[in-house]
Amino acid sequence: MVEETLDAALSVFQPDLPLAIGFSGGADSTALLYACAARWPGQVYAVHINHGLQVAASAFENQCIAVCNRLDIPLTVIPMSAHAAPGQSPEAAARLARYEGFAQFVHQSQQQIAIKNIALAHHADDQIETFLIALSRGAGLAGLSAMPARLERQGITYWRPLLGVSADEIRQWLAKNESQFVDDPTNDDMRFLRNKIRRQLLPPLKQTFAHFRQPFARSLAHIAQAQALLEEIAEADLAAVLPDAVGMPGPDIKALQKLSANRQVNVVRYWLVSCHRVIPSTAQLTELLQQVADCTTRGHQIQIKVAHGKVLRRDDCLAWYNP
Repeated sequence: MVEETLDAALSVFQPDLPLAIGFSGGADSTALLYACAARWPGQVYAVHINHGLQVAASAFENQCIAVCNRLDIPLTVIPMSAHAAPGQSPEAAARLARYEGFAQFVHQSQQQIAIKNIALAHHADDQIETFLIALSRGAGLAGLSAMPARLERQGITYWRPLLGVSADEIRQWLAKNESQFVDDPTNDDMRFLRNKIRRQLLPPLKQTFAHFRQPFARSLAHIAQAQALLEEIAEADLAAVLPDAVGMPGPDIKALQKLSANRQVNVVRYWLVSCHRVIPSTAQLTELLQQVADCTTRGHQIQIKVAHGKVLRRDDCLAWYNP
């Protein structure tokens, strides 16, 4: 079983142009930038998000400047604060900061050229690491489906064309094309779960299943399809349980009670995520739906903490409030 090469992956990559590359200066984004610039001369731009979280941040920015000067590619550097809020992981804070930075870049670019497509350099090993992290945390299908190859967010289309390409293949491609990059020193920090998986778990996995990436990728695609189906069902169910009256905040409780337990879980999670951008824990969702089941009288109250807010009963409906 032959794993996908970088050139093969990019041969079927067809984004709308012009295209921006999320460029960190590391190996993966350097390979993506070089390959895309060679394929679409004059149509590729680079954006570097400087989180300022590590001593090497300035070295990464300088590397990006040097590479883009050498390739004659316009580079935009966006400084972002990515300090984690209470209860938030550093990785999650950095991820949110990156998306905010990309949105700023796209807004700024509208003054000169309309860029609405950004390619990110996540590869097959990143995808498997993301899946294993989600699995270790007891994630549902949304988490287990890992990273999508294409994502719409705030009017921007994000692409991940290298999800079928291994980290080893990317390094070999860089060596063959004599492309310079910098290594992120945090990649060796074993305090991070992702690094433990990369260093301690993937090598024996590869030794046992030599070509494990492709079957993993197929399984992840099946999980993503199942999650998409759940979202379609949830969207239809939410439309059915939302009251017709103007100003009602959320699902009608009696309408929710008519659904099966599994569909209640699905639609309430979908409502919170899609309408309020909050993700309830399994314990919170279980308790909330138990309260919904017990809500048989007009005076019965519902109140449960969800994320940084609360779900309450308002009249005959559920409502989410952010105090």
